[in-house]
Amino acid sequence: MKASPTLTNNLQAVLVDLIELHIQGKQAHWNIVGTNFRDLHLQLDEIVDAARLFADDMAERMRALHALPDGRSSVVAESTSLPAFPEGLINTKDAIDKIVAAMEAAVATMRKVHDEVDEEDPTTADLLHEFISKLEQFAWMVQAENMKATASVTTPDVD
Repeated sequence: MKASPTLTNNLQAVLVDLIELHIQGKQAHWNIVGTNFRDLHLQLDEIVDAARLFADDMAERMRALHALPDGRSSVVAESTSLPAFPEGLINTKDAIDKIVAAMEAAVATMRKVHDEVDEEDPTTADLLHEFISKLEQFAWMVQAENMKATASVTTPDVD
């Protein structure tokens, strides 16, 4: 099978978000300070490892479909849908909010392209399912660091 231009563009959008998630995760990992530093530091490593693996899986799937992945830093910076991550030190509470927002943005891209991907290549849609499931689990676990016990299931109350 050869990917259509639409499928290629959709997979490229996912790829750049996964690369950016990896980069932002490392930025946070190196610069967080504050309460629960060690726990968040270790959680960020898990997220970074997953994002790198997912990006590699996506790029290799693109090549299997005769599409050309583009992970150059300039392309990632120009085309990611993730909000920018701040420079410098960042306290754990703010880092949690930023990383959760980044994971949610990456998942939103995957959900946005999912139906078109599934229509052309259900096998690649299965990869998206795996990525979405794991990133949503990470987002829940990281966000729980800032949640209060009074939070409802649908609306997390954060400090």
